[in-house]
Amino acid sequence: MRRRTLAVWLLVPLVGMAGRVAVAQRAPIPPAVFPAQRVMPLPGAHWATGPRPEVVPVAYQQPEIIPPAPALPPQPAIPPDPLTLDALTLDELQAIALQSNPTLVQAGLAVRAARGAYLQAGLYPNPGIGYAGGDMGLEGTSGQQGAVVSQEFVTAGKRRLGRAVAGHDVQLARWDWEVQQLRVLNDVRAGFYEVLLAQRTIDISRQLAEIGQSGLEATEKLLAAEEVSRADVLQAGIEAEAANLNLHESQDRHRAAWRRLAGLLGRPQMEAAPLDGDVDSQLPELQWDATLSQLWAQSPELAKAHAGVKRAECELALQYAQRIPNFEVEVWAKHDATVEDTLVDVGVGLPLPLFDRNQGNIIKAQAELNVARNEVRRVELDLRDRLIGVFEQYMIARRRVEAYRNSILPKARASVDMVRTGYREGEFGYLALLTVQRTFFNANLEYLESLGRLWAGVVEIDGMLLSGGLQGVGE
Repeated sequence: MRRRTLAVWLLVPLVGMAGRVAVAQRAPIPPAVFPAQRVMPLPGAHWATGPRPEVVPVAYQQPEIIPPAPALPPQPAIPPDPLTLDALTLDELQAIALQSNPTLVQAGLAVRAARGAYLQAGLYPNPGIGYAGGDMGLEGTSGQQGAVVSQEFVTAGKRRLGRAVAGHDVQLARWDWEVQQLRVLNDVRAGFYEVLLAQRTIDISRQLAEIGQSGLEATEKLLAAEEVSRADVLQAGIEAEAANLNLHESQDRHRAAWRRLAGLLGRPQMEAAPLDGDVDSQLPELQWDATLSQLWAQSPELAKAHAGVKRAECELALQYAQRIPNFEVEVWAKHDATVEDTLVDVGVGLPLPLFDRNQGNIIKAQAELNVARNEVRRVELDLRDRLIGVFEQYMIARRRVEAYRNSILPKARASVDMVRTGYREGEFGYLALLTVQRTFFNANLEYLESLGRLWAGVVEIDGMLLSGGLQGVGE
């Protein structure tokens, strides 16, 4: 009689067994703390002054495997409600931004996602369990009834290499978080100075508007006394209207600056509050060589590029290891009712790498490693190129600030005082007084504009040329 065999293979995860295997294979993840406002120094920063290695064809090498930092960035304490404060400091505004800016939440979740991938990469394949039946109905019996258990065994250290790749992905996500934090903090700092300078501009514009209005009234009285001509009154009216327009424009700029700052803080409905800061004292003096060296040594963008090289090295090693196939072991245990005996079968399956030796993925990984190595050089040159433009604007603004502070403003003040004295003594006419007053206030406004450009450059340089606090993470 022909023997008939029926086998049903049900792949059911053994939850308990898989959990024990995973726990046994999972390496502990050391705790780590994300720096609040610190940029980690770079490996290989000496390339900034020394020779750079040439990109050569990539051969297999043992990759560097680093443990990823498992923790998300700590959330800062919520600062006091700004409406209850007399004036907000820069530190308080930055604390609000770290708490409320949505891009930092996204960057933190990206780190969490990368950590999840790191955990998954180290898990061992689940065993399988199934039902096996054969010769059912033979001689009126139930035939062979039993179970089958299988397990795939991973070879060539592929789990370790896969976890190394995922570990570097965590590092890349951490650098993205670091970049985004600097973007937010830099934009808040720039917005802080922008609001301060806008408030200063309002004060100067208001003084000019008050002087223009009082001048108009005084000129009208002089016209009534027939001491000035109608042309003087018209000129005084033009000056008063222009001063009022400048005042309204400065108020509009202040509102816009505050709204931008509130958006960066993640609190767009936040009402304008006074700021506690000084834009005139302690102006930084930057030097090109020292600034460029610091940028290359501390830029998180360059650090991310170096981390990309390490990841590509691990990926190449993983693709070399993929040439060695995994093997699977199956154990069948059945009770044969026809002979009243228990049978055990063992099977081992191993793919033969005759055609697919993972050669395509190896070539791809080699190319990606060369791309990553060239990316380091590209980022270095890009940082230098961006710094050239920013540093130029900083130097121009600083030279103008010093000129206005040390020469132009004192001379304009002395000129106003002299003409006012001469006007009271009848030596100068009213139009001459209007002219020197306009010159004095315009010089003050130009000084504030130069001061704003100076601080914008300082913030950008100190912040590793990063901006875009509401820009998407990784963009």
